[in-house]
Amino acid sequence: MFSIQKLIGGDEIFFELLEKSAEEARESVQLLVRLLAAPSANSLDDFALLRKKDKRITEEISERLTTTFVTPLEREDIEALSNALYKIPKTLEKFGERLLLCPERVRRVGFSQQAGLLERAADVVLAMVKELRKSPDLESVKEQNDRLQYLEGEADKLMIDLLRELYSGEKDAVSVIALKDLYDLLEKVIDRCRDAGNVIFHIVLKNS
Repeated sequence: MFSIQKLIGGDEIFFELLEKSAEEARESVQLLVRLLAAPSANSLDDFALLRKKDKRITEEISERLTTTFVTPLEREDIEALSNALYKIPKTLEKFGERLLLCPERVRRVGFSQQAGLLERAADVVLAMVKELRKSPDLESVKEQNDRLQYLEGEADKLMIDLLRELYSGEKDAVSVIALKDLYDLLEKVIDRCRDAGNVIFHIVLKNS
């Protein structure tokens, strides 16, 4: 039997869970930075644990959406944001797996520029999620979302430069394939951050 309090729910729990998920997404980017500094199989365990933790948060959000009568935001918006946030650590875990499959092929390749863009994007996403419970100003959220769009655009420009270098003929075919896969995954993480920002902007726009 459901209690009345559980059925009615409250604003805070959904905001808290979304913020925890955004914090896990940001932590996954920090794990990436540490992995790039010192590649180790142990790093994959850290990615897996973090992704599983975030999956539990995502599942709890989904469960609460089915058992709570009143939610602070529309159910589909909460679910969309939850799913967008979960895809960040999930994709970064894939990157870690691929990186450690062929470390000798990428030993001299730097990913610092992509990592820097990801750190900035994850910080913006976390800030935007934390703003949700405060009924943020639309212009403020738009400015933050524009920042994410800018970072995604910078990542696209960087990708073009990296591909130009990759296809120059200086690397062997296997290295080209491996690096192209890694570049694509990092670009996808930036896209996930942008997607989360778009969901938040859409939520605030609807409720402004």
